[in-house]
Amino acid sequence: MAEPVHVSDATFDSEVINSQVPVLVDFWADWCGPCKMLAPVVADLASEYGARVKVAKLDVDANPNIAGKFGVMSIPTLILFKQGEAVQRLVGYQPKSTLKAKLDPMV
Repeated sequence: MAEPVHVSDATFDSEVINSQVPVLVDFWADWCGPCKMLAPVVADLASEYGARVKVAKLDVDANPNIAGKFGVMSIPTLILFKQGEAVQRLVGYQPKSTLKAKLDPMV
């Protein structure tokens, strides 16, 4: 069962930008209630998509450079990257069905 990968400012390029598969990045923080609500949905997506989509989590408090680079102003923010480019952005809690609708055309 696949788990979300925790990425940081230091590992973001190797894990996300240079990934051979689409990557869904969950920008979150420990103190964020909606982020905690979204966490099990993100974990479900990681197991469901397995190797077809990499699911990553980035703690914005510990990694402010990447969050700033991508203009993350509210959390949770989910950004879908394909071939190193940000192609979709969703802000706020999203139900699994909405996220699947965004991911399915990418895989």
